[in-house]
Amino acid sequence: MTDLLYSEEEEALRSAVRDLLRDHCDTAGVVARAESDAPHDLALWKSLADGMGLAGLLVPEALGGQGASHREAALVLEELGRAVAPVPYLTSAVVATEALLECGDEDLLAQLASGRTIGVLAVGLHLAPGAPFAAVQVTDGLLHGELTGIADASAADVLLVPAEDGGLHAVAADAAVITLRPSLDLTRPVATVTLDGAPGRRLGDAGPAVHRALRAAAGLLASEQLGVADWALTETVRHLNERTQFNRPVGGFQALKHRLAQLWLEVVSLRAAARGAADALATGEDTDVAVAVAQAYAAGVAVHAAEEAVQLHGGIGMTWEHPAHLYLKRAKADSIAYGTAGAHRTALAELVDLRAP
Repeated sequence: MTDLLYSEEEEALRSAVRDLLRDHCDTAGVVARAESDAPHDLALWKSLADGMGLAGLLVPEALGGQGASHREAALVLEELGRAVAPVPYLTSAVVATEALLECGDEDLLAQLASGRTIGVLAVGLHLAPGAPFAAVQVTDGLLHGELTGIADASAADVLLVPAEDGGLHAVAADAAVITLRPSLDLTRPVATVTLDGAPGRRLGDAGPAVHRALRAAAGLLASEQLGVADWALTETVRHLNERTQFNRPVGGFQALKHRLAQLWLEVVSLRAAARGAADALATGEDTDVAVAVAQAYAAGVAVHAAEEAVQLHGGIGMTWEHPAHLYLKRAKADSIAYGTAGAHRTALAELVDLRAP
């Protein structure tokens, strides 16, 4: 039977990532960065990717990566979600990396593993695994077209672009016009990518690569959502134990205890679902089912936890200076990323042959 508990090595990795984020990703800095024209924290990305080698967790050691599994990558995403860290880890170290692993492009994989190159798969953030995706035209070897809703495109060095010839093409980011669009989640900006005669290098078939990348993204996104929910629960409990009314901690009131107990049960259940998806991706056993189960449940828990954090912090929870709004926005944006909960429930029904009548 699969052991979903964290191993000693995983706990050590968690501790190292959390310490780094505590020193370099304080909430005040994240709030301030969200107001700026440069939402990505590239200095933090360098520390994570280059200093700790986390960009190459899923890349084989022979290509300069760590040769780790999705369980370790999920743990990193859990901590990044807990800090709402504005870094392109999910999009580069997971999504783009998985696409390149499917294509077998060793050169680009080595570049992404080093952390010095950021890759982004140019498909919409909202797409679920197996959903049809937009592709650009290829004329005389040059790419033409527009792709929308591309997460972290503004931080990319290389774009992995699906084309109508059925291939996935590597395009230098400076050969495209990248236009930032308004995004609810200020820590993960989305953009429109316009290609007007951009040269590209064919890497492999787009279909299998995009499907593999989106499946891994959906499965590991649940760990990021777990991090968001766990932060919201932990900080809300701490706040309610510190705040007093009528000379007693607010957290002692029975009605609030019931709300927090219900939220705790939801977060614990989400942890099991997220760990199950990460382990399934690592082992290849019942992967589609585990990913669909995790995403069918994760969005609701993360949003509920963030909403409770805002409400139970009272007036301060409604202010811009407090980070609760960042977690609520991340939870809301994640709820439609890589497929909605409804889309994953539909997929799960198909997988286990329990279709609606």
